[in-house]
Amino acid sequence: MIRPLVATDFEFIYRFWIIGAFFWIGFSLYHFDRLNIVEYAIDQTLGNDSPKGAIIIHAAFGVSALLALCAAIVRTWAAAYLQSDVVHDLNLHSEAVVADGPYRYLRNPLYLGGILIALGFGLLASRTGFIVIAGGLTIYFLRLIGLEEANLQREQGESYREFCRRVPRLLPAFSPRVAASGLKPQWGQAVRGESSVWGFFVGVAAFAITLKVVIMWVIMGFAVLTYVVRSLVTYTRRKRQPS
Repeated sequence: MIRPLVATDFEFIYRFWIIGAFFWIGFSLYHFDRLNIVEYAIDQTLGNDSPKGAIIIHAAFGVSALLALCAAIVRTWAAAYLQSDVVHDLNLHSEAVVADGPYRYLRNPLYLGGILIALGFGLLASRTGFIVIAGGLTIYFLRLIGLEEANLQREQGESYREFCRRVPRLLPAFSPRVAASGLKPQWGQAVRGESSVWGFFVGVAAFAITLKVVIMWVIMGFAVLTYVVRSLVTYTRRKRQPS
């Protein structure tokens, strides 16, 4: 039997910085490998002189923006039921299983969103950068899933194992696999909590339209900055609360 990939507590606590490192390393590889993964695919199939090359490249960047949009939608939908404070908390939460909203179709919608972002940004990277961002982050997210699900199984026991038997891990089912629990979504806090992911979508979409990379980095840099500031404010507020 193949053992599931399981991350360490360190990997979970510092996941924001580890994910950022994957992106930084992936795009930094342009210094050594200057050929974009999409351009490489076109060269290998149609040839570098193909008149359709420019159109395909533009379309591929549009796909990248579409993947980022899907990621933002899925993650916001999940955060509306799980709560953004839990989504971005440094501590693992295994007190209860959320079985409403997207969790009726798959167990890990947040990590599905992360994989979609990795695939979308991978299309903007070089050949080796694509491997680091898309491949490396997918493996890392699978490790985080393994850690969270191991904790849930330990805390929830048979009820969570039954949930796992009914609901797919990452590929969404076409119909709900469990009955709705009646939990009401809180969309305002979900949109605020996932605003950085929406910023990523806007940045990639702006690049897909203009093909100006500076615009993308400015928008995404602002999104990351707002995320860090919001996280610091939340952390400070929690520290001040009486235990």
